[in-house]
Amino acid sequence: MADIFEIFSEYSYYGIFLVLIGVNAAPILMPPSWIILTSFYLLDPSLNVIVLAMVGATGATIGRFTLKKMSGLFRKFVGEEQKSNLDIIGDYLNRKKYGYVIASFLFGATPLPSNILFIAYGLMHAKSIGMYAGFWFGRTISYVVMIYFGNAVMKPFLELFEDRLTGILLIDGFGIMLIVLFASVNWTVLITQKKIKFVKPKIWRF
Repeated sequence: MADIFEIFSEYSYYGIFLVLIGVNAAPILMPPSWIILTSFYLLDPSLNVIVLAMVGATGATIGRFTLKKMSGLFRKFVGEEQKSNLDIIGDYLNRKKYGYVIASFLFGATPLPSNILFIAYGLMHAKSIGMYAGFWFGRTISYVVMIYFGNAVMKPFLELFEDRLTGILLIDGFGIMLIVLFASVNWTVLITQKKIKFVKPKIWRF
């Protein structure tokens, strides 16, 4: 991993930009992008934190756009009940003026795994520039904070997951569970009756 950082750091912001696109385009088995950005900064402290955060957020947004497009290709394998259920939440967000902006901002500005959000967007065939704008602003803010406090934040995180692969697998497993949970919520009942009810968790049909 250190060799990858050194190779791409030679290209400065452009190299970091490419790494963030690749990491965020992958659905699973990738470390959190804030760790990657913080590692680049620790490797080269001369980088401007604000510019680095904006470059990272741009790469992350393009990567998530790619992930959304790829996820949309799998909609045909989604069960009809879940497909209808996902369309309901999509219609609800469309009716809200800043629905996609707020949802994406929250995932971008917090440690929530944003891969599940854009996989869901892809399965919903969501179409809104707001989802990318909100995510970009959220990511920029979170990256600035994480880079500034990189050493203080990253050290205990890596100590918690001394085996990095184990940590990544745990995070991805949690993300997959959230996708299943998201697709299993009966959004019609939740939106209209404010009650939580689940539909049969059969997501894929073959």
